[in-house]
Amino acid sequence: ALTMELAYLRRNLFGKKSESLSTSHPDLFEETLQSDLAAVHAEIEQIDLSAKADPAKAPRSRSGRQPLPDHLPRIEHRHEPESGQCSQCGHNLVKISEDVSEQLDVEPAKFFVHRHIRPQYACKTCETVTAAPIPSAIIDGGMAAPGLLSWVLTSKYLNHLPLYRLEQIAAREQVTLSRSTMAEWVGRSGVALQPLVDRLTWHLLQGNTLHADETPVAQLDPGKGKTRKAYLWAYRSNDLEPGPRIIIFDYQAG
Repeated sequence: ALTMELAYLRRNLFGKKSESLSTSHPDLFEETLQSDLAAVHAEIEQIDLSAKADPAKAPRSRSGRQPLPDHLPRIEHRHEPESGQCSQCGHNLVKISEDVSEQLDVEPAKFFVHRHIRPQYACKTCETVTAAPIPSAIIDGGMAAPGLLSWVLTSKYLNHLPLYRLEQIAAREQVTLSRSTMAEWVGRSGVALQPLVDRLTWHLLQGNTLHADETPVAQLDPGKGKTRKAYLWAYRSNDLEPGPRIIIFDYQAG
């Protein structure tokens, strides 16, 4: 009993006061420590003259490296010898095998413009003008294509990037995306996606088991000068049942 009481008091005194970090959350400085250690090892390798003088030294072990995913596209770079003849005797070289190594690369987000051209044709007899209809868009009259809207929504809600950081990313590409404009896109996209949310909710309710969790939040009550308790609900499908994995968030005033 005394041991439990001591542990309880120590946790209240020295433990975490916020639920924002779980017990399994890695050390905030772990990534910085690993980066510093990698930099130190790289500097040691550069000044290690013995490593350069001994060409027969065994290469550094690459244990633990995971194979690169098969679904990623491959861009092949073939490195042929400068000459097809042997440097020792001058005879033609014969291919016996290949040494293949792979490196993972990434292409940053690229901004480009869809230019829609709608020629207009006139009939001299009827004195009418004919043109193709305007392509449908998620936001009528907006400059954002579906790909840009998807990038903003994914970055904000899945990658947890605030809109001001997206504004800075676009500014490095000399593209002006103001936070107020992107906030309007997010709101209008949410309305446009509501039919999809309703359909996912229908599929979620077809299962035999529904996991639910609520988080009470304080909501301002206009006119009364006080707050009332509202709820942010999260509904999740059961992993043990067949079908897609679905998570639905719902905000309710009660």
